[in-house]
Amino acid sequence: MAVSQCSVTYEDVTVIFTQEEWALLNPSEKKLYRDVMWETFMNFLSIEKLQGDHSTEEQHNHQGSKQSNIISITGAKKRSQKPQECELNNKVFTYSSHLQNQKINIGEKSYECKQCSKTFSCSSYLRKHERIHSGEKPYECKQCSKTFNRCSSLQDHERTHNGEKPYECKQCNKTFRRSSNLRRHEQTHSGEKPYECKQCSKTFRRSSNLREHERMHSGEKPYHCKNCSETFSCFGILRFHERTHCGEKSYECKQCSKTFSCASYLRTHETIHSGEKLYGCKQCSKAFITSKYLRNHEKTHSREKPYGCKQCSKTFRQPSLLRRHERTHSGEKPYECKQCSKTFRYSSHLRRHERTHSGVKPYECKQCRKTFRRSSNLREHERTHSGEKPYECKQCTKTFSSSSSLRRHEITHSGEKPYECKQCTKTFRFSFSLQKHEKTHSGDKFYECKQCCKTFTQSNLLRTHERIHRGVKHYECKQCHKAFRYSSSLRTHERIHSGEKPYECKQCSKTFSQLSNLRTHERIHSGEKPYECKQCSKTFSQSCSLRIHERTHSGEKPYKCTQCNKTFRFFSSFRTHKRSHSGEKPYECIQFSKTFNCSSYHQTHERTHCGENPYECEQSSKTPEYPSTLKVYERSHSGEDPYEYNQYSKAFHYFNSH
Repeated sequence: MAVSQCSVTYEDVTVIFTQEEWALLNPSEKKLYRDVMWETFMNFLSIEKLQGDHSTEEQHNHQGSKQSNIISITGAKKRSQKPQECELNNKVFTYSSHLQNQKINIGEKSYECKQCSKTFSCSSYLRKHERIHSGEKPYECKQCSKTFNRCSSLQDHERTHNGEKPYECKQCNKTFRRSSNLRRHEQTHSGEKPYECKQCSKTFRRSSNLREHERMHSGEKPYHCKNCSETFSCFGILRFHERTHCGEKSYECKQCSKTFSCASYLRTHETIHSGEKLYGCKQCSKAFITSKYLRNHEKTHSREKPYGCKQCSKTFRQPSLLRRHERTHSGEKPYECKQCSKTFRYSSHLRRHERTHSGVKPYECKQCRKTFRRSSNLREHERTHSGEKPYECKQCTKTFSSSSSLRRHEITHSGEKPYECKQCTKTFRFSFSLQKHEKTHSGDKFYECKQCCKTFTQSNLLRTHERIHRGVKHYECKQCHKAFRYSSSLRTHERIHSGEKPYECKQCSKTFSQLSNLRTHERIHSGEKPYECKQCSKTFSQSCSLRIHERTHSGEKPYKCTQCNKTFRFFSSFRTHKRSHSGEKPYECIQFSKTFNCSSYHQTHERTHCGENPYECEQSSKTPEYPSTLKVYERSHSGEDPYEYNQYSKAFHYFNSH
């Protein structure tokens, strides 16, 4: 076989390391690389069955962090080829492949992409890059038929099927599918961050992370989604985003069969089963599942917030949080529910919303078997068992079980209300409070109870309502063993024992055990009554008062006694009525030990001791004991007869009704 015209260059046999990658290899790894290269080359010779005279030349030229590996085969005619000279340093090379490698060493990039003008130091790099534009993926997986534009990507993918992880860390024995992942992992042990940003001096472990970070300064977003035209600064984020359109989830957990759209999500999920937390914080010894979670946590210690919003100058710890925030300015909601067409700003919110349709609650508490739709809700719930409250207010040293509760509490100190309703200009402390308020304008009620068909404006109100049907009361007071449906109700109840009243009115210094009671009280000073009845235009200071009032129009009595089938409009009346069957009288007079089944009766009785009469008729100056008696006095002066008996059309000033 004639071999004089056969020429195989280095890049046809393997992949050339970049200068940065070659610098990360230690001497033993470089030696292993050379040995593998030589074995690959010898195998190639045996397959091709090359005969005759041939020469082999191998050159390894290391200049600092630069790498040069050349293997070339040439016949007799090739050796007579005219020597070639490098234009930059006038060095003469016998073979064109040697000249090409010299261009790599001196940083020359003579191969240019015709579509985007990007330049490369090697023709093979250019060919691989051109596949990005053409979409060509010539390498196909035999098991799942997935295609790739690089052979190395196919080899990495095949390991997801066979589970092979040939690269092992010598320090912690962790194994990896790719050598590049091993090298990156080893940097977590050494703490090395060789790549530095020239603008802000921030250092990174990977050159790709540095490039992505530099785009944050320049604002460049070169990657475009073909489906929705959204742009991204990172190609990996674009790939993840495209999967939200096609719904592809090709990575499956072997233990619980849950599927994921990317391999990193699967790896993170697998640590939930193993309980492994490899990444520990050096300051507080807290451990995390992923290095990303650790980095985000470390910023809480340094208070670093390097990502700033250009519109409002608000800063964030993570670029993803900045991107989410920017959508509050643009109003963009790219994620749509296929069942009810509701749109969301974040894919995570869409996934949570979809669970309201499916009813899936994948997160279960190991102690009480309660299930949750969100992992964050499970973590917060677990703290009710452990009593842990890791978040502390710096102003009043009050502690909280969740960071969101701390943030809400801190706003009570500053009094800030940054969220404004565009229709009525009312302001709110929290975004979710604004969202709830906006639904009062639209009247939308998306969430329906499957048992009684009652509708609600919020999913949490539906969940709260469903507990009435189930009769579940998870939260028990440790002092009196009274059980409650909600943790908030338990916290409010515990203040009865402790006497704590943390909420104070700024005008009259009156204190309250609940924030809602303080807000209701403040309306007494302001005279504000924001809730209006659509039928009679009567206004109320509380939404619950409006709902109770609307029952007088509809005649609805939703509370039914199971013993005597009597129905009631108000839950308080229903609760008092049940005590008439049980004989329970929980309210006791401290002076005479007299007991009552209703708190209002108890309060009225206590006034007999102190002589207080808070109700006064303005016209007759009479001071009745009960507010109902005061209303009767006022009607006697006005002549109003609101209650009519249908049979005789006789009007009465008042009647007793539940």
